[in-house]
Amino acid sequence: MSFMRGDLLTRTGKLVKGLAKAEPVWFKAMKQAPPPMFPRADGKINKITLPEDVYIKKFYQKHSDSKYEDAFKWNIGQRRRQRRWHMLSLKKISRLQGKRPPPNLYPSAIKEIQAEERKYVRDRFFNDNVRKLVQKLKVEKEAEAQDRIRGGGW
Repeated sequence: MSFMRGDLLTRTGKLVKGLAKAEPVWFKAMKQAPPPMFPRADGKINKITLPEDVYIKKFYQKHSDSKYEDAFKWNIGQRRRQRRWHMLSLKKISRLQGKRPPPNLYPSAIKEIQAEERKYVRDRFFNDNVRKLVQKLKVEKEAEAQDRIRGGGW
């Protein structure tokens, strides 16, 4: 498909010349003042190297047992799968031994915070001081709404 090669100007010119497309309004103006051509890479892209790469490579040659992970390739999904697999294997082992499964080794931080706050959330229903305070706030809110309805709020 030779008509697909080139930039916008040459492709449109080929389509117009082959009568596949009507000549656009901007075509003559763009022919007179074509856009600048920027140099393109010839297909060879050099590998990016940093000054510390030499030291990193030497370290991992010396300590080959250390865990080398590329930070960009490591994603959260892999961690979750590993944690889940780890917990499932621990549960399976405990079932085979006839013991209770261990608690979650990787608890959610949000769930921990919610567990701490749960007693305070329930407290608002049963603590008399909190109930009085809530009742007082409701009365104030109703009075403010009545004041707005009467037109005294503005």
